[in-house]
Amino acid sequence: MKFKVLLILFFSFSLQISHASEDCMSNLSIFAEYYKVKNYDSAYEPWMKVRQECPKINAAVYSYGKRMLEHFIKNSDGDQKVAYQNDLIKLYDEWLVNFPLVKGRNITGEIMSNKAQALLENKLASKIEIFNTFDMAYSTDRASFDDPKPLYSYFKTYFELYKENSEGVTLSKVFDKYEDISERFEEVIDGYAKQLGVILKKEESGQQLSSREKSLKRAYGINSNASVTYLNNLNAIIAKESTCENLIPLYRKNLDENKTDPVWLNRAASRMDSKDCSDDPLFVELVELLHNLNPSANSAYYLGLLNDKKGNINEALKFYNESIELETDNIKKARILYKIASKFKKTNQFSKSRNYARKALEYQPSMGAAYLLISNLYASSANNCGNSQFEKRAVYWLAAKEARKAANVDASIKKTAVRTAESYEGRAPSKTDIFTEGNAGQVIRFNCWIGQSVTVPSL
Repeated sequence: MKFKVLLILFFSFSLQISHASEDCMSNLSIFAEYYKVKNYDSAYEPWMKVRQECPKINAAVYSYGKRMLEHFIKNSDGDQKVAYQNDLIKLYDEWLVNFPLVKGRNITGEIMSNKAQALLENKLASKIEIFNTFDMAYSTDRASFDDPKPLYSYFKTYFELYKENSEGVTLSKVFDKYEDISERFEEVIDGYAKQLGVILKKEESGQQLSSREKSLKRAYGINSNASVTYLNNLNAIIAKESTCENLIPLYRKNLDENKTDPVWLNRAASRMDSKDCSDDPLFVELVELLHNLNPSANSAYYLGLLNDKKGNINEALKFYNESIELETDNIKKARILYKIASKFKKTNQFSKSRNYARKALEYQPSMGAAYLLISNLYASSANNCGNSQFEKRAVYWLAAKEARKAANVDASIKKTAVRTAESYEGRAPSKTDIFTEGNAGQVIRFNCWIGQSVTVPSL
């Protein structure tokens, strides 16, 4: 008898689970369909049922739910708005419990950093609480903390705490935090550059891109552009503090306790170089300590820079080339090559500058800045190339062509590159000039350092 009762109870319980599962799947499907057509009001009720009754059924409960609540927050006010704001924070906490992994990848840092961003934007916590949430996200799961807006807000919040004289937040710690977060930005940007580089190489080889590859090319460009924009904003925040007047005494003060720390030495040397503080004797000390402690691509580059400043060109080239050989990451290698190209441009060594810029593009085809540098080199040489005024102005066609290449491969500088190309095209011979010369379709060869040719456009 007991067995029969237990059997009945078992089947009854199984039936309830089955019905509950069917209800969950049905509500999931209903809310998802409404969500896709942005009918969030109709999606809300079935979404809440799924969220409450079967929170582990699908990650869309959280990713879709986040966007729905953000929509409701934006389009409501008063107590209702506050309720949606608090529910968004609650949703992030539920997300962490029920779906911290997506396809085996940990996204804890992404969820926690988005929660911190929501706390900030909705003014639901104190600045120190918001910073601590960002900091916990970063220390717990740095790998998935890659959204540029929260990364920027993470540093901005800390910088504001420094400005408010918060206990324990010093200028030295602000610089450390800046270096750490800016390096994370560069990692994210480099990741997009590598993915974009594969597609660009295929495109340059003449192969047809699939519709998926075209979509990915656009997505990588947009995401990279957003990351570059926020990194530039980050740099703007620290700019007033990171002057040579502040950096030199600060690094001098902290040198003794950090002289055996290659990460600190590298960051200090990098910051001094980027802020044109490399003429100070402290820079020499930092570079020598770094190279003796841990010879690397960066330390070799800085030694090249020091020899460059002394006029030891051959010695500088030796260290520059050593820097390139020591670097194993293609994107970082391209960055070093671009730095060297820029240094040669400043000293009017245009041919060497172009060579290094071209090498940079071999390692990072999406580096639009390298194309722009070559474009500028050509434009700067217009008066020194060509045998006639027409030929001199024809150099601008070459310059414009390189600028157009920059616009095609690098969304982060597309507007600048297009403006540059249009400016150079405006300086090139006009249709009237071509008609007057009667040389449409002819090839002009430049025997100066450029060593290139250009075909005069047909009328």
